[in-house]
Amino acid sequence: METAQRQEQAAAASGAFAAFTAFARFVLCGGGVGMASSFAVAALGSSIPWVLANALVTAVSTLLATELHARFTFGAGRRATWRQHAQSAGSAAAAYAVTCAAVLVLRQVEASPSALREQVVYLSASALTGVARFAVLRLVVFAQHRSKAAATVGTSSALSPADLCRAA
Repeated sequence: METAQRQEQAAAASGAFAAFTAFARFVLCGGGVGMASSFAVAALGSSIPWVLANALVTAVSTLLATELHARFTFGAGRRATWRQHAQSAGSAAAAYAVTCAAVLVLRQVEASPSALREQVVYLSASALTGVARFAVLRLVVFAQHRSKAAATVGTSSALSPADLCRAA
């Protein structure tokens, strides 16, 4: 009985570690793409309407980020499927709506916000939606891979830390 409890505690600890590791990789990959995107939106937004610039950059960055998340963040180690791209695009569309709303509200409050203030608002909205996107990607989009990996990990008797990270 104590062995079963220890195994459950170890599984919970490894699950928490795996979630933390996946979140760290998500922040690194998604945050890097997000930072590059914010500069791209600002640059492109000076020559075309900001909402259109945000839409174009969001589409391109979502494709890139989904590939990075499939290969590195959630441990699939392979390209994202069309289903994963479509589901990720759905969460990105919601994030797009939130970032647009945040910047449009800023522009209603302040007629001509500085580029710095606009970037702060955009990046803040992106960060908030990023946390929600992490949950959606982990629990929905890449959940099938995680359940297969967890089944594989559960049948193994000797696990290395790398095995636990790949199961995340």
